[in-house]
Amino acid sequence: MRFEKWHGTGNHHIVVERDELPWPMRPERAIALCDPAFGIGAEGVLEISFEDATPRMTVWNADGSIAENCGNGIRIVAAYLDRDGRLAADGVILTGTQRTYVRVIDDGRIEVKMGPAVLTAGDYVYSLQTTAGEIDLFEVSMGNPHVVIQDPDPDARVTTLGPEIETHEHFPDRTNVEFVRTDGPSQITMRVWERGVGQTLSCGTGACAAAVSAVVHGHHQSPVTVHLAGGTLVIDVDDELSVTMTGPATFIYAGEVSAALTAELGTRYTATP
Repeated sequence: MRFEKWHGTGNHHIVVERDELPWPMRPERAIALCDPAFGIGAEGVLEISFEDATPRMTVWNADGSIAENCGNGIRIVAAYLDRDGRLAADGVILTGTQRTYVRVIDDGRIEVKMGPAVLTAGDYVYSLQTTAGEIDLFEVSMGNPHVVIQDPDPDARVTTLGPEIETHEHFPDRTNVEFVRTDGPSQITMRVWERGVGQTLSCGTGACAAAVSAVVHGHHQSPVTVHLAGGTLVIDVDDELSVTMTGPATFIYAGEVSAALTAELGTRYTATP
């Protein structure tokens, strides 16, 4: 079974094509492939399929759940398809229920029209009770759920509060959690606890959500440069809260899963998920 390994600002994924898989992708198989000890090791699997020649990205998190969207993932898929001359002229990639438009720009970075942000709880900040006391947060959906929390030390908070807020009873479907520090009128630093994965070096949709929050509440100037542990993304937020993300996608290596593991994954997980 052939695969490729890519990363987008440190958010690393396995890329596979559905038509080349020896069996259907299932939660248990995604978990096994992402396992760093017994599989390939990754924060997710990006499964590429085609619908009437239009590519679709399905994002399997490391815990086997499916994400509605993935900003780093779609840049990876765009670069993967563009390299092989399979990215359509209109740049459309299907993600969840969305049609997302991508473009490879001259410096090799990928520009992604992420669409409009949705202010899930309105345009106000509210408080959530946690073990650390009341935390002020702001909800933003980029096709997947996010909460943005202003914090002077994002590195200190992400591993302590991130998992608690992700699974808080207020979010029955769980949520991604971004801790953000203001660095300037158009600069922020962000650390992320990603739903279904844990702490990651980067989250593209999370950077979009953080930039939207910065523009709506912090009066930041768009585009906003978001400094992540794994690199930098530039997020443009227009007056209608439509978001454009620009950043890199990096190929790491290509490989083959051993015949033994491929067969084991095929026979061990045969029940319908």
